[in-house]
Amino acid sequence: MGFYINPGNDNFKEILNDEYIDKSGLISVINHTIGTSRRLSCVSRPRRFGKSFAANMLEAYYDCGCDSHELFDGLAIADDPDYERHLNQYNVLYLDITGFMADSTIDGLSAYIGREIVKDAADGYPGIDSEDSVKKALSRIVEETGRKFVAIIDEWDAVIRHPESTEKIKREFLEFLRSLFKSDITKKVFAAAYMTGILPIKKDGTQSAISEFREYTILDPAEFAPYVGFLEEEVVRVCEDNGVPIAKMKEWYNGYGLMTVKGERISVYNPNSVMRASEHGRFQSYWVQSSAVYGALDYVNLDFDGLGEAMEKLTAGLEYSYKTRDFKNDLTSFETADDVLTLLTHFGYLTYDVEKGAGRIPNHEIREEFAGMIHRVTHKETMARLKESERFLADVVAGNADKVAENVQRVHMKESAPLWYNDEQALRAIIKLAFFTYRDHYVKLEELPSGTGYVDMAYLPKKYDPSPAMIIELKAGGTPEEAIGQMRSRNYASSVEGLGSKLLLVAITYDKDDKAKPHHCMIEDL
Repeated sequence: MGFYINPGNDNFKEILNDEYIDKSGLISVINHTIGTSRRLSCVSRPRRFGKSFAANMLEAYYDCGCDSHELFDGLAIADDPDYERHLNQYNVLYLDITGFMADSTIDGLSAYIGREIVKDAADGYPGIDSEDSVKKALSRIVEETGRKFVAIIDEWDAVIRHPESTEKIKREFLEFLRSLFKSDITKKVFAAAYMTGILPIKKDGTQSAISEFREYTILDPAEFAPYVGFLEEEVVRVCEDNGVPIAKMKEWYNGYGLMTVKGERISVYNPNSVMRASEHGRFQSYWVQSSAVYGALDYVNLDFDGLGEAMEKLTAGLEYSYKTRDFKNDLTSFETADDVLTLLTHFGYLTYDVEKGAGRIPNHEIREEFAGMIHRVTHKETMARLKESERFLADVVAGNADKVAENVQRVHMKESAPLWYNDEQALRAIIKLAFFTYRDHYVKLEELPSGTGYVDMAYLPKKYDPSPAMIIELKAGGTPEEAIGQMRSRNYASSVEGLGSKLLLVAITYDKDDKAKPHHCMIEDL
């Protein structure tokens, strides 16, 4: 048993000793690539989404230096027809790039990794010299054992993400990977490879710098989609086992929309946050406690046209359209706001609908992080929008109805296309934009049952916050007095009974037949 070559199955044993969600179906996906032109897979996903767990599982399954039957016989992979055919049948090359980085300077990393692999090979196989190349050492092991390698590379992009990585260091590392998986050695040495990280492989111009790998990203995971995060049925079992409400779990940690290879859209949960919440019994943001927020604010502060508008709309809970195809897959080559938003998608801050070409904040956990981040943004556009929203909230609370109407009219005229000006969903979006800083004080609810109808938008103060509750209606036509009368007659106030705070009914209307579309507001204190 070596350190990098055939390291055994102890890591996966530890995982199974804790509460474990069976993701062994991933093995079947890799098995189907063995010995084919699809043998090299690079699977990227956000941090704390189980990348290392998956790598340890694959390590334990393929390693010919151990017997892993007791670990896998009770898992889903045991029902696969090819289960026994591949179990413990390969040499394994396991590389955790962050582990190498802890033991080497960044500028000499690539050479250090190569030396360590050859040294490990020489320790286990007497016919190998410590001065041999990696290619020669691995080829000799294949010849001696009659078994090809399955390569497993965890956190491959740690070098690309490292703040001290120069372009020269990045090129050297990519060249090391190229040399390891050149076509002349791949067929001879590797039965398969599984490489994982946060970022897709860095582009050389418009092409992947390691073109032999097939890439599966958070934008297009294909057959790997069910293994990116936890599926709902898996989370239901976790909640039942731990006595945790599934509705609350869904609100906080669900929402990453992925497209499967069959074109089906599935929604997955953040695995780390689900397990932490079930363990501690507390629903809160565990995102900041991971390093997934690595430098995010620095990118949000970049001065690109449209980035401030994007942050405002996303924070307000709206979708925002952006293109992902021109992203260079690193942390330095930014040219547009789209590049920044694509990076935030790979980091897990946003989920992207490839059919719509638009992203949004996936769940309550990430909305909390955005709400905190937005106040630390320093570029002028976002700061101006932030102040406008805060003034708008203050005007509502102070009962400045004319100011409220004026502000909503400004946002409405600016943001709504003529075709959708009177659309009900568009009207809700206007309110969300005007109130986009609400998370400092409020929880927002939509379509809230009340009395004999439904409240369009309700803003309820957070626990211990002295702000008044607000029920808001924006209507095309009629007067605000008539809208307030409807809110009273339908007993909208019943939706927030027992809250223990003051309640404001806020009615905003506009004349849809008037070209100027003047807006009017009435605020009633209950």
